[in-house]
Amino acid sequence: MNIKKLNSTTIKIIAIILMVLDHIHQMFEPLGAPIWLTWLGRPVFILFLFAAAEGFHYTHSKKKYLLHMFFASAAMTVITFTTQTILPNSSVVLMNNAFATFLVAGIYMLIWDRFSSAVKEKKVGKSITSVLLALLPIVSTLPFLVTASYINNSGAGATGIGKALMMVTMVIPNILTVEGSVGMVIIGVVFYVLREWRWAQIAFLALFSVLMFIASKDASLQWLMVAAAVPMLMYNGEKGRGMKSLFYIFYPAHIVVLYVVATLMGT
Repeated sequence: MNIKKLNSTTIKIIAIILMVLDHIHQMFEPLGAPIWLTWLGRPVFILFLFAAAEGFHYTHSKKKYLLHMFFASAAMTVITFTTQTILPNSSVVLMNNAFATFLVAGIYMLIWDRFSSAVKEKKVGKSITSVLLALLPIVSTLPFLVTASYINNSGAGATGIGKALMMVTMVIPNILTVEGSVGMVIIGVVFYVLREWRWAQIAFLALFSVLMFIASKDASLQWLMVAAAVPMLMYNGEKGRGMKSLFYIFYPAHIVVLYVVATLMGT
């Protein structure tokens, strides 16, 4: 029996539907949105990272892909900060920027390609510089940390200048401020490295989920992300219709709409 019925586009659509449910819980939890909505959303990031790893491998220009992700990430940062400034809501904090995670994961995917090529070509210098490049998303956390320290010590967090400084530093790609934390970046890169070994990808996801289950002390139940293994197993290796622009537009749009509605309803 052939279970491989899902192409990349179908997997993204499944993830988008579950993502909306998850964000409904995020925005409307104070109004009684049920917790099971966020349970359904736990596999979402994993599915997008899986699709991103596949897409990054096949993209015609990886550097162009990263450039698109940088602009999308920067735009999302500006959108969330601006939305919260115009329409504040103390019950909902917009930290949604999956583009930043895809960007940093993509940077490490590109570095992995460079390192692998250097090892095959036996170029020691290129191998060393690849390792050094891997430190960039870590070093680039410094502007954010310095700004956060300044804001905490000066009490400027609520001021326009403080918010502007924080927004600018969060535009800089770094490992610290990505949505989903460094763990999601690691999963995305491992998916890319193991993309020819589906069961190895799923084994890693299962192990990571077990560690999340052991470490989890809240109601997020992030370990449920292991459910993403089912669509991953059903992936047939085909791209589908693509619909690349859909996520770029829909992702920020639905976040803003849900936030505005939730705020006006008094969450």
